[in-house]
Amino acid sequence: MTASLPDLRVREQLHESITATAEDIAVLLRGGADPAARIPDSEWTVGEAAAHLVVANELMAELAAGADRPYGDGTAGSLAAANVDSLAAFTERSPEVLAEAVATHARAFVEAAAGRHPGTPMMTPLGPMDLDTLGSYLLTHMLGHGWDLARALGRPHMADRRRVEFCMPFLTTVMPRVVDPGTAGGLTARYTLGLKGGGPRFTAAFEAGVLTVTPGAAHRPDCTIITEPVTFLLIALGRCSPWTALARGKIYAWGRRPRLAPAFPTYFRAP
Repeated sequence: MTASLPDLRVREQLHESITATAEDIAVLLRGGADPAARIPDSEWTVGEAAAHLVVANELMAELAAGADRPYGDGTAGSLAAANVDSLAAFTERSPEVLAEAVATHARAFVEAAAGRHPGTPMMTPLGPMDLDTLGSYLLTHMLGHGWDLARALGRPHMADRRRVEFCMPFLTTVMPRVVDPGTAGGLTARYTLGLKGGGPRFTAAFEAGVLTVTPGAAHRPDCTIITEPVTFLLIALGRCSPWTALARGKIYAWGRRPRLAPAFPTYFRAP
């Protein structure tokens, strides 16, 4: 399922969020960032994470322009290997140089995408999706690594409700592709998911471990989960524990089987 970004103004706002997020990341890197500083809970340094963002932004800009650029096969292992190979090939680690490149490639994506139909099919590192969903993918990827950089540098992050809303088309598209059969195998359950504060809800229905995601609330859901927007993004990207979020009142869950709520993130393996 590909969630839609239907009208021109919404698309413009997506593109504005992409360029603004890239510039926020660039500001972090220009502010005297130490490229050798470690990213918390990661094997990467600040310089390596920023270099990865440059590689990824350039890749997505080229995809938006119509290039065929394979990058792994969509599995977590292949993407990890592609990341290692790309960082070995791209050795720049100067924060100032990387700052400019992150922003430049984000602008290149927007320029390429603006001239093409939003429904243009793309083959991406996480499988087929349309051009606007690729833009949502790019934004999600930058927000995840931008969060990492902000933590490492002790600076405010750039994720907010509006930007997370633009991540939803990608997240709902890719969700069935990253199900972990080791934890979700055999599961049959129907969830309604949504963001705290309003906005569209969607259904995540497991049938014997196979997930289908559709727009709108589920009919007779086993569990409804409403999550504070930034927390939703961080859990989806493996940056936040659902147990911690529950304890802090960032997640609200109810329904016939409310105990299904904390387990939901464990059914997925973020690439």
